[in-house]
Amino acid sequence: MLNWLNSREATEAGVALADDFVLQTAGASSSARQKGPAGKQLEKFMQRFLQGVDRAARPLQLNVFKRAKLANSFKWRLLEKGIERELVDELTQALVLRLTGGAAAAAPPAPAVKSGKLRAREAQALHQQGADHLNRGAYAEALKCYEDLLRFDPRDAYAHNGAAAALARLSRYAEAEDHLRRALGIRDSMPEAHFNLGGVLLTTGRFREAEMPLRRALKLKPDLLEARVTLAGNLVNIGRLSEARDCYEKVLRAAPGNMVAVVGLAKIDALEGRFVEAEAAIKRVLEIEPKAHDALAAFAQFRRMTPADSDWVKRAEQVAASGLESIDEAGLRFAIGKYYDDIANFPQAFRNYQRANELYRLTATRYNKETHARYVDDLVQVYTPEALARARDGMSDSERPVLVVGMPRSGTSLVEQIIASHPAAHGAGELEFWTGVVHKREEAVRRTMPSEGTRKRLAQEYLRVLHGHAGDASRVVDKAPINSDYLGLIHAVFPKSRMIYLQRDPIDTCLSCYFQQFSVVMSFTLDLTDLADYYREHRRLIAHWRQVLPPETFLEVPYAELVADQEKWSRRIIEFIGLPWDDRCLEFHRTARAVTTASTWQVRQKIYTSSVDRWRNYEKFIGPLLSLREVDS
Repeated sequence: MLNWLNSREATEAGVALADDFVLQTAGASSSARQKGPAGKQLEKFMQRFLQGVDRAARPLQLNVFKRAKLANSFKWRLLEKGIERELVDELTQALVLRLTGGAAAAAPPAPAVKSGKLRAREAQALHQQGADHLNRGAYAEALKCYEDLLRFDPRDAYAHNGAAAALARLSRYAEAEDHLRRALGIRDSMPEAHFNLGGVLLTTGRFREAEMPLRRALKLKPDLLEARVTLAGNLVNIGRLSEARDCYEKVLRAAPGNMVAVVGLAKIDALEGRFVEAEAAIKRVLEIEPKAHDALAAFAQFRRMTPADSDWVKRAEQVAASGLESIDEAGLRFAIGKYYDDIANFPQAFRNYQRANELYRLTATRYNKETHARYVDDLVQVYTPEALARARDGMSDSERPVLVVGMPRSGTSLVEQIIASHPAAHGAGELEFWTGVVHKREEAVRRTMPSEGTRKRLAQEYLRVLHGHAGDASRVVDKAPINSDYLGLIHAVFPKSRMIYLQRDPIDTCLSCYFQQFSVVMSFTLDLTDLADYYREHRRLIAHWRQVLPPETFLEVPYAELVADQEKWSRRIIEFIGLPWDDRCLEFHRTARAVTTASTWQVRQKIYTSSVDRWRNYEKFIGPLLSLREVDS
């Protein structure tokens, strides 16, 4: 997911272009590197420079953020080398224009501007100023330029796209999305706007929505390799691993050295349970590119780390401290934290996890506890026993849906794997269906029970989704943890569906969330105080569902008891969903299926109890979580 904002390759390319220019002009006099008659060699230097851009930078197919980073690193490298600022500014402008061909982040061809409002030359200058601000990371200043342009011409698609670029870097993703949709409403033929829209949707966890704009970008520009890489990563997120593999392989046929695609294929191997192959592929990447932070981070996810991996952690720590972009360092710090946790060096583990979360918060919209409390209040007030009783008409009688819910990292993947090991059941992973429903109709869902017609339509659409994942399986598991919020709505549509709630120790749950790199939309996981608040509201809502849902539809499974007595609880779970017992459910770790959640390694191991009371290893570091000991009592 985060490749869309990963700019290391672009930064290195900018430095290389600058060094190449300095090398080309070595020995030339100062006057030969100036504009005007005294600098007749400048045109020749410029031509060589642009040829270098075509050869080294344009094939990277950089998005607006990465182009900005490339240009910024190029500019400052030249200034460090003593090149005159006037020439540096001209070269940087030429570089940006060459990379974009007039697209979003650079000044487009002179736009049509209504007479009397803003002359084309002034508009062009504002576009260039916006691009310059983006190039140096001054996102607020860039946004002001684009907003000024839009006041003069609200139909300037390039300005909408540039504003979206700045807003996304300011973590104002909803506003960025709005500007991108406006840009595409004006000029649907802009591949970069489609690509950037896909990136914003992907970054905010709306993986299925992201697919269409990414495919549209590729249809408009089939050689846009970065869009194909991003599409492949997105297909992994939604569990379509075969399509993702094809995408990555197409990238490698066009660009055999694309390390992101190689790492992506290794991750697919891991998700499908081929951990040895995945680790071997990552090792090959690191032999070629020892400082590849994404490969270093992936390496730690494929197994439990040991002291024998000390060379890995030394290299990872060196790379993390080498001045990476904050989002890149965050990913690597999460991996380093896992290494130290695996070898039981808990102080070092926590320090790295804390650093990772602090960095990752820079890309996220902050959690607002008052807003979340009002959201829970609304659901409690709307989905009452009386309202659910009045909703009988229009309810589906299907028993296929099985909702496995709980806080993230509470054991939902384990229960899904147990059920999916039954021959009559299928595990569909974390479906986005109900999240999509609420996203599109949030105000309505929070204010009133959906109408009979709406409920019938939702039932038909959801059953089609389940059939697409599971064919004729009699039970299909949707284990998206966020469905915990929507149990009243789901029951109003499917009163015969079964809902299994995983109850894990609250501190263990929250600590495990803090140690995991989720989508930035889950910003509550990035701060211990926010986590504690979110958990309290989560349990308040679960207490409400426990009261209003019929007991035959709602089963609570204590995680600690499940791992302590696997057979007892496995039998109870299978009986609860209405299936006959099958011994294969006890051998869940042998079930061959793709698992695309953070627990892909864990669910392929036998039941283990080391995750129970894990928080005690970190007790002196996690003060804000300790008050949760009384929440579930």
